[in-house]
This record gives sequence, C-alpha cells and structure tokens, in this order.
Amino acid sequence: MEKRYLFTPGPTPVPPPVLAALAEPVLHHRGPDFRLVYASCLERLRSVFRTEREVLLFTSSGTGLLESAVANLVSPGDRVLAVSAGYFGERWAEIARAYGAEVDELSYPWGEAPSAADLASRLDGHRLVLLTHSETSTGVVADVQALAATAREAGALVAVDAVSSLGAVPLETDGWELDIVVSGSQKALMAPPGVAMVALSERAWAGRGSAPRFYFDWERTREAQAQLDAVFTPATSLVVALDAALGLLLEEGLEGAFERHLRLGRACRAGARAMGLELFSPDDDSASVVTAVRAPEGVDAGELVLTLRDRFGITLAPGQGPLKGRVFRIGHIGWFDVFDITTALAAVELALAEAGADVERGVAVTAALDAFERPLTVA
Repeated sequence: MEKRYLFTPGPTPVPPPVLAALAEPVLHHRGPDFRLVYASCLERLRSVFRTEREVLLFTSSGTGLLESAVANLVSPGDRVLAVSAGYFGERWAEIARAYGAEVDELSYPWGEAPSAADLASRLDGHRLVLLTHSETSTGVVADVQALAATAREAGALVAVDAVSSLGAVPLETDGWELDIVVSGSQKALMAPPGVAMVALSERAWAGRGSAPRFYFDWERTREAQAQLDAVFTPATSLVVALDAALGLLLEEGLEGAFERHLRLGRACRAGARAMGLELFSPDDDSASVVTAVRAPEGVDAGELVLTLRDRFGITLAPGQGPLKGRVFRIGHIGWFDVFDITTALAAVELALAEAGADVERGVAVTAALDAFERPLTVA
C-alpha cells in the first residue's frame, strides 16, 4: 500500500489517538456514556475558543455554521457588510444574499489584507459585519481584532469565520469582544470533517433576526446542550474523536500550538524561496496557516498538484477561483512537524525538476530546517 501524505489546509492529518477514538464502539447519543464525552468536549471547546460563554456544537461542515449565523441573525432586508479578500470571504456574502439580506461588500484583490480604516469608511448603519480570519485561498490572516473593534464602534454585530484559524493562530473570542465565531473540526483541531461549532456573545443572542431556520436554530441547540442532550442525532463518533483531539491540543497548550504553526509557516516559506519560487501569501509570520506559492513560468500549478499526488502520494491544495492553475498551496495547520514540511518541499523540488523548472536539489529542505530553528525574536 502506497504511503499517502495530506498537506491541504483542510481536511488535515488526524493523530493516531484520534483515529483510535473513532474505532471505539458507537455510543447512543441519549446515553450516559456519550453525555460524559459531550460535557468534556463542550468544556474543552470553551478553552480553545477562549471564552467563558457556551459553545454550540453541530454535526455540520463549517459552511453550515456560517449559514447558521446568517439564519439566526438576519431578517430579510437587513444591511450586511461582508469583508472579502478571497474565496471564503465571497462565500460569506453569497450566504447572506441567499437569506435576503442587503449585502454590501468591502472587496479586495485576492491576496491583500483587509484594513480597519477601510472598514470604518464603509460602515453606514450595517447591522452585521462578516469577517474571515484565515483566508485559506490566499494564505492571508486578517487582523480580526482591529476589524472587529471598528465594526463594534459602529454598532454592528461581528461574525468571524475562524474555520481554519482556531487553534492555529491567536484568536480571543471574549478578549476581542467577538459576537459570533465559527469553526470546524477538520483544520487545526486535528479531527475528521463533520463537526462544527459556534461561540456567541450576549449581543448575538439578543440580536437574532426573523429568517426561517430549523436544524440550525441556535436556541434549540442551546436548550438541549444545557441538559447535556442533543436536539438532533449528532455524529457521536466524531464528537468522541474531537474530544480526543482537543485533549491533545490543550495538552500541548494553545501558546505552544501557535508557536509551532508560526515556525512551520517560516519553514515552508523559506523552502519555497530557496527554490526560487515566488510566494503569493504574505512573506511574514502572519501566514501561519497555509503557504500559497506561485508556479514557475510554464508550469501549470494544477498539473503540478496532480503529479505530486500520483507520483509521490503527496496531496497539496490547488489554487481556487482566479488563482486556479497559477498557485499551489501547502497547508501546515494541525498535526504537523517540520519533517512533514521538508517532505512536502522535497517532493515539490522533484516534481518541478521533472517539469523542466530550474530548481537546485536539496536547497529547500536546508532552508526550511534553518528557518524553523531560528529564534522567534528574529524577523
């Protein structure tokens, strides 16, 4: 059997203890055994979200809970401002339009970082601001703290897509006074896809709209969770796995995880630069989730990704939207260490060389290891 390597920014590799948890007997969602796991998982989620408030847990993709934010907060005709600088920011806006909101977009070229000053100039009676913390289509991690403060000063509710940022880079739900924070199991939380969660402020609870909702009605789930129950049948085995993964993350410590991701980002960018490649994602420590790299002249990034998968069993992420065929993306959130990154970089060297690119063998691995070990005080 061929060994496979997963380097996408989601789903991400799952640690063996989490896979072992998946293999345990299926629990009944109304039974006492599951309630113990449920209670542990919900409490650990509060620690990871850095909130004293409850976190609602759903069997869903992250996108499902982005939709839940709109379904619970928006009434038809409400003015919503979506801040968009990539594929997932644009998705936020599409969801809001689907629910009848009057959507304005603060749009940037893909790869740029949103500005709080720009946001301040566009806010004009908007009820809700939609922010994307980590835009995995480009590698940009936005300054959500500054953006949220600006929106809050204007009286708007703040909803944050933290699907790929939670557990990878600093995010303070309570400390930054974020109203709605959505995340998912399959990114930095190191669990399989299928479970998503949302943390809510009292302002969010008080500001619910009139859009129709049923499965994603927050109040139903809130009332059930208060009894350690589930209003609908959850993916019990995935909750067991997520609880195990959260235990590993909290054992490492969030600060330790943030530092590891920062170092992995440094290593990946340094290796790409050493090959003579141009980065699309920012070349600084904010880019700790995914590294987006421009393909060399004459190389189709999509074909490169297919070659890496077929020849070496290594799965990278292709470009999305206008970046299709132009960039490839190396994810480094979740259960990764520096030797995973050097494996990906070495395979990229081989594939590029086979595609006719002028790449010196071995330089990427050396540069990545050096960057990973560099003291954090050095930029």
